Amino acid sequence: MPGRPPEVEDLNIDAVTIARLWENPCWFAFRFNYLSLRYNIPLYGWVEREYGLLRPHVAVIYSLGLRDNVTARDIAVSYGFPKNTLSRAIQALEQRGLLRRERHPTDKRSFLLTLTRAGRRIFTETLPHFVHLQDEMLKALTPQERETLSVLLAKIVVQTFTWPDGDALVAPAAPAPQRRAARA
Repeated sequence: MPGRPPEVEDLNIDAVTIARLWENPCWFAFRFNYLSLRYNIPLYGWVEREYGLLRPHVAVIYSLGLRDNVTARDIAVSYGFPKNTLSRAIQALEQRGLLRRERHPTDKRSFLLTLTRAGRRIFTETLPHFVHLQDEMLKALTPQERETLSVLLAKIVVQTFTWPDGDALVAPAAPAPQRRAARA
């Protein structure tokens, strides 16, 4: 697969990880997922220990830190959380005084969400940690390579907005082979 650097052989990487990242026909998805986990697990763990906030809570705070006055649906679509998970997170954040809900002016069934001063403080305090870890991940790249990576990832992201929803996305083009029963 493309991109296997020679220094991989000198690092203490287990065989499964090597196979997943460099001997895999799904190399992009698995490398992307690997990087996401290496980014998300330490950050969300730290935020939970420091602030008592779970990942859905952080997703709401981070979303509102970037753009106030959005609906829960907007956040759910962006993060892919189930509605009930997000609803519980929003309730908990409102009870902790970290966000406010105001009735949407044109859709009486929806609420616009806004960070309170305390919620904004958490966003402001945690953001440098998110940026720092991103910078650590991108250290291997020159500024030009970072820009190229950003442009290429943006192209891939934009293309995903044309995908069909649900099972139609993963349905095979040709009939799937018969499944064999797993043996114990």
